[in-house]
Amino acid sequence: MTSTGERADQFPAIEKKHGKPMSHWFSMLKKLGDAKYADQMALLQEQGFSRAHANTVVMHHRGSASSRRHDSVDDLLDSLPAEHADLMRRIFATIMKKNPRLELVVAWNQPMLKLGKEYVIGVSASKKHLTIGPWGDEPIEVFASELAGYESNKKTFKVPLDWKIDAALLNGLVRYRLDEIT
Repeated sequence: MTSTGERADQFPAIEKKHGKPMSHWFSMLKKLGDAKYADQMALLQEQGFSRAHANTVVMHHRGSASSRRHDSVDDLLDSLPAEHADLMRRIFATIMKKNPRLELVVAWNQPMLKLGKEYVIGVSASKKHLTIGPWGDEPIEVFASELAGYESNKKTFKVPLDWKIDAALLNGLVRYRLDEIT
């Protein structure tokens, strides 16, 4: 999603990628009548849409012009259970202590640190853990030995809510990303 959070900001990219005006896609959805969200998504994905682009079109068609749910990081964190918000605040404080030029923002309805226009690292909350997503050229692979004790995939790793923050790991991931973009 673009920085304004408006779904319509994505329309030019969707039109360019799929070669048809938005009116075409909205017309297809309209023909489905009162179809469920999943059916609308399936229709667009059958046309080659990514899940993200399909969601943008379907949600706009359903009347949701903006994907923004939180006006600020504090608003977002205040919406989380206290245990989740506390750990997130401590994670970001640990990183920002060593990297004060980073900006804490809301992007994709998640708290993220960025430098200028470049994202550095983000955190999302789940019921029993937080997921940390470092940006960059395969940081999970580069830091595989440091992440050996964590559940991870290609782009993220999970930490329990009682995690004793590993400042060296977090700051290493951030340094790796900053070296890429500066």
